[in-house]
Amino acid sequence: MPPSNPQRRELLWLVLLALAMLGAGLGLRQPFNVDEERFLGVALEMLQNGSWFIPHRAAEIYPDKPPLFMWAVALCVQLTGSPKLALFLPAMLAGVTATVCLYDLGSRLWNRRIGVIAALLFLASYQTYSVLRAGQIDGFLCLWIVLAFYGMLRHLLLGPDWRWFYLACAAMGFGVISKGVGFLPILLLIPYFHAVRRGWSGVVAMPGQARAWWLGLPAMLAAIAVWLLPLALLVAGQGDAESLAYVKDILLRQTAERYASAWHHREPFWYFFVQVIPKYWLPMFLALPWLVPAWRRQLARRDGRVLVLLGWVVLVLLFFSLSSGKRKLYIYPALPAMVLLVAPLVPWLLRRWFARRPRGRKVFLGLAVAWFAVLFARGWVEPLKEGANPNETLMREVAGVTGGADLLLPQWREGFWLFARQPIVHFGFHSKESPEQVVEWLRLHPQAFALVPARELARCFLPEKARQQGGRTWADWYLVGVEADNGNCHGELPAKVYRFAWLAMVR
Repeated sequence: MPPSNPQRRELLWLVLLALAMLGAGLGLRQPFNVDEERFLGVALEMLQNGSWFIPHRAAEIYPDKPPLFMWAVALCVQLTGSPKLALFLPAMLAGVTATVCLYDLGSRLWNRRIGVIAALLFLASYQTYSVLRAGQIDGFLCLWIVLAFYGMLRHLLLGPDWRWFYLACAAMGFGVISKGVGFLPILLLIPYFHAVRRGWSGVVAMPGQARAWWLGLPAMLAAIAVWLLPLALLVAGQGDAESLAYVKDILLRQTAERYASAWHHREPFWYFFVQVIPKYWLPMFLALPWLVPAWRRQLARRDGRVLVLLGWVVLVLLFFSLSSGKRKLYIYPALPAMVLLVAPLVPWLLRRWFARRPRGRKVFLGLAVAWFAVLFARGWVEPLKEGANPNETLMREVAGVTGGADLLLPQWREGFWLFARQPIVHFGFHSKESPEQVVEWLRLHPQAFALVPARELARCFLPEKARQQGGRTWADWYLVGVEADNGNCHGELPAKVYRFAWLAMVR
């Protein structure tokens, strides 16, 4: 059924609010952490070297994530001509899409008022602000998670609608080639089948449709094949060790192995429940003492909508809690379902809290407006407060001092590569290069320079002939040339040396 004029107006205002909240400060923002620097750099290097199926970081294969997010950033760079703007557009698109989907689901599952509340709760959630305003994969992943979530609920709770189910499966496939956990919406089927088996209300039973259910798998695989099939053909044609190692790393080590035995961001089982949800699921978290009994009553009435939504939230939290590696943004896929769980209870909560306190209702509405205003203002204040990226400042200074000569980067950071204004040389991002290797390379390239950390300086170099770079912020980095060699170090160069230089056309 096409939306009515009032629905169109509501939706338009919600979209404008989403653009304002998520786009505040856009144009002032710049990549300011290692993730943002890395992903923008990989996308720009794709544009430069044309290697779309095997991403690279400073000429070395980057094996940590599938490439779909970097493709999206590269496309936005082509459309806007501004890398620092393009980095943040995919997450903003995801936020607007999620706002529309939650409004529509709330309207269809309950009524238009609940749809508006659901969209507002999503935009008011602190985790939405922190994830969708960043230039990271998890914001872009939200696009595919929400589309899959929307399609699954259109089929399971409002269907049957097999077209939406297959679109949901395809969205999960694109989610997988954005980040491995893009399949998570499939977990909705667990509480759904339980509700159908027990005859709960609010879910659509579809008996005798086993073949139709299984057709969702080819839809998901077809989306994954957009990247994986060309990758397989490329690697089979090349057959080199680095490409084969990339396939093994991206398909095994960065997925199952990382989940089962994470090598960083290790946190205890209760991390999300104690350290993340109380802060990042504000303001909804404050209503939890009233929400839990209400959900219990709804489950007692065998409301399948609540079982499916709440079941998925629990399963997503459990999935990430069982892994030893945890980051606060991992549980963001559960937030849209939480929003739909809370939204229908908001009118009841307002009556319960303020039926006899009309002034309290006005105070509550004032606080809600102030919350949105503060989040909006922070979008402008934070980029101004952060100032220039210190990596960009450092690399500009180094280029000026060296005259654009080759620069060796031992123990380098992604920002050094992204903001480099001269050819850079390195031995591999994860290599443990020694000062002896740095000295040997400089002896072979006497016109070049190296940027070394202070703790490695005195071992092989004369401190009085080294130049401190970056001011106080980066006081632990020193620029050295071959004349700073103290003659005490000797070593062998590694088998692989990478050289990379940005071309003006991608910057």
